[in-house]
Amino acid sequence: MAERQLMMGNEAVARGAWEAGVKVSTSYPGTPATEITEYMSAYPEVNVEWSVNEKVALEVAIGSAFAGARTIASMKQVGVNVAADPLFSLVYSGINAGLVIITADEPGLHSSQNEQDNRYYAKFAQVPMLEPSDAQEALDMVREAFEISEGYDTPVFVRMTTRVCHTACVVEVGERAETPRRPYRKNSDKYTMVPSHAYTRHFEVEKRQTRLEALSNTSELNRIEMRSLEYGVITSGLSYQNVREALPEFSVLKIGLTYPVPRQIIRNFASQVRYLYVVEENRPFLEDEILALGIPVECKELLLRFGELPAEALRRRILHVKSPQKGPADDVPKRPPQFCPGCGHRGIFHLLAKHKLIVNGDIGCYGLAALPPYNAMDTLICMGASIGMDHGFRKVIQPPEKSVAVIGDSTFFHSGMTNLANLVCNGGNSTVIILDNRITAMTGHQPSPATGKDAGGTNAPRLDIAQVARALGVSRVFEIDGYDLDALEKCLREEVDRPEPSVLVVKERCVMVDKTRRGVPLAVGKKCKSCRACLKLGCPALTVEGDRIMILEYLCDGCGICAKVCPIGAIRPGGAEND
Repeated sequence: MAERQLMMGNEAVARGAWEAGVKVSTSYPGTPATEITEYMSAYPEVNVEWSVNEKVALEVAIGSAFAGARTIASMKQVGVNVAADPLFSLVYSGINAGLVIITADEPGLHSSQNEQDNRYYAKFAQVPMLEPSDAQEALDMVREAFEISEGYDTPVFVRMTTRVCHTACVVEVGERAETPRRPYRKNSDKYTMVPSHAYTRHFEVEKRQTRLEALSNTSELNRIEMRSLEYGVITSGLSYQNVREALPEFSVLKIGLTYPVPRQIIRNFASQVRYLYVVEENRPFLEDEILALGIPVECKELLLRFGELPAEALRRRILHVKSPQKGPADDVPKRPPQFCPGCGHRGIFHLLAKHKLIVNGDIGCYGLAALPPYNAMDTLICMGASIGMDHGFRKVIQPPEKSVAVIGDSTFFHSGMTNLANLVCNGGNSTVIILDNRITAMTGHQPSPATGKDAGGTNAPRLDIAQVARALGVSRVFEIDGYDLDALEKCLREEVDRPEPSVLVVKERCVMVDKTRRGVPLAVGKKCKSCRACLKLGCPALTVEGDRIMILEYLCDGCGICAKVCPIGAIRPGGAEND
């Protein structure tokens, strides 16, 4: 009897890769994909790496696959943008051993800057894509993806989405298939994409595409579930689960091999039902493909092109069933995200807001500075953009306007270093603030190159940000304690007006990793005037009871930043006892 385990979708992906004999796993942390690599690191047979960015992760994976080892590269949906450069050339070269790329898409924007639909990457790059609807399918489809990869000489996408990544179900697991390394044989025509070779390889891509289209119409990953002859639904991924819950009597064509689209199966299914719907989250990818076949369908005018599409929405929009007046989540108080109590990077945003600087920000916890009560971040576009954007701002703004760039340590190594080099080489004069807590905090405390640990927790070389900045040509580099507001403010005021670039490395530990209290808990004394200046720090330990400001002792880290911003010195260790 097969073993059964309760598994989250991301864990099932890792298990499926392990069972498929994967030997190398690469990734850059990014929700909702992060846990895949964390689970992979538990398998001693797999060489697991947190790469500095997704482009590097895919390039390492390509090298591993060319060398003959089954390999998986995992990333969130915007990570594929970073990895797109090697991806499109990889399609031409093909692979040696199997190579699977996980793209974890984010309908609903839980932790991303956009809702892009990476099914279009599959079509654009001509890469087959599998789309599981639960954890069991995630395991099974990852295993199948490696077979397709090697059988058709191609990388393969497996598209996860947030709910599939993070929802658990009972999964039937198997044993590891130890796949021997495929020998590497020198083949310059196949693996070196100079124009003459790429031109020839393009013919192979088109031949492969014809074979993959035939596969899509015979694969058991696409299946018809006949029920009603009146109503039918074509769907894929998580939407399948919601269709089965909301529309249990409808016939369903469940598409597991999303690209190439199984045209013949679609025609067959459409001929068996009177009314045909397409249910999919975000863009009308399947709908457009079906309309191109001349088959009439109904849906995207009924269904939203943004956000998630739960069963309740399907009942409301297709069956016209009204929603209940009040749902179970309506009574849950709203708790917006905020910096952790004692976070060493709270103080710098207090200073940036105080001096009314234009702040070009980046991806990370510090994105919270764009929200109240800080309102201290003006721009945030993508990983590593802050330095380049500030360089652009400085080309245009005029006094009294002043700007700075803010970026975290992991993001700096991800894609900030090239922007800093560009800044120096093009005569820029930006002030770059690098928030160094030596961890990739936002995605769950994975190591960064500044940590000194690898994916398995083993000691590894630690890159020194200040030394890197100097090596890139910045002569004015400062390392400052994040809690030392006086030193931070002095340095900030001096550097923001200089005609040359400078880097301020704001150093402090992540309080969720090193939980040692910074100091003794503070309290608010009787002379407090309730001016609420301290509340602008957004510290969860600060609260209001009636008209009185209070500090919750069990949350207070003792960092002392609130005491430093209090204009009358009403916050001190012991508080009222010291009045």
